[in-house]
Amino acid sequence: MLCLDLVLNFYEPDLSHNRKIASVAYVLDIDVPRWDQATFMGRLRHFFNITDCRTALLPDSRLDEAKALVEGCRAGSVPPGTTEEQLYYAKKLYDSAFHPDTGDRMNLIGRMSFQVPGGMAITGFMLQFYRTVPAVVFWQWVNQSFNALVNYTNRNAASPITLKQIGIAYATATSTALATAVGLNLYTKRAPPLVARWVPFVAVAAANCVNIPMMRQQEILNGIVVTDENGNKLGHSRKAAVTGITQVIISRITMAAPGMIILPIIMQRLERYRFMQVRLHLVFMVPAACSLFPQQCSLATSKLEPELRESITSQYGDKVKYVYFNKGL
Repeated sequence: MLCLDLVLNFYEPDLSHNRKIASVAYVLDIDVPRWDQATFMGRLRHFFNITDCRTALLPDSRLDEAKALVEGCRAGSVPPGTTEEQLYYAKKLYDSAFHPDTGDRMNLIGRMSFQVPGGMAITGFMLQFYRTVPAVVFWQWVNQSFNALVNYTNRNAASPITLKQIGIAYATATSTALATAVGLNLYTKRAPPLVARWVPFVAVAAANCVNIPMMRQQEILNGIVVTDENGNKLGHSRKAAVTGITQVIISRITMAAPGMIILPIIMQRLERYRFMQVRLHLVFMVPAACSLFPQQCSLATSKLEPELRESITSQYGDKVKYVYFNKGL
């Protein structure tokens, strides 16, 4: 109960901000995160908020209402009597369902708020059905299909990707996962059962190292948009893309690690509690892994490509010390 209480405490709204917006003279910068993103705990609270799986159950009409309220707040116009808490809740729904780059509504399965129910089912099946090659192949295929959709949905949308590139990325990542899983499955036939249970994690980690860069290859080839601290576009950087994608890979592997490394040990003794253990692991690890690095990353101007660094220096002198970019999830 203590774990569930902790989760609910992170999800419950802070009613101390429940004051009414009396007029448009009161300005609330709705795009500034509610919690300090420079700290891990601030990011953790932020991602607990937007990965709340309850938001995945809301109809599109409710999400569109939230988007309209957020956009109205950005324009300095909100309905009379609207409270801060209502605005923050609308922003929570907006962040959970709409892409930060395009503002388009993301597909349900690809949203981070769907990671707990979707990932819970797939992780449970991978940890249970690991003994035979057909079962390993099928559930690794399901998992990589799910991951490919999540990676595509949460990419930096400023870098377009073609259907052919998506197909190549999907096929490459799925093949990597299957080859790793099947190879290790055959190799560990005579190993202790616990070792065999760790095969799915190794396959998932290997596939993530392929799936994410392949799905976001345009960012690596052409760079992603970098801005100054005020959001002014400075150019495109390949180094920023590599930095962001590397952080996403680390976060995704971290997201899977506790459940696929530690849970098999627990499952050896507590088979009947498997479903509960997987559920609690994902409730905590999805937001925790997303919180390892800030969503809006920074990179020292001195570490950029020489041509981009020179371009920034020629326009702004030494004023721009860091550039900022959306790393994706």
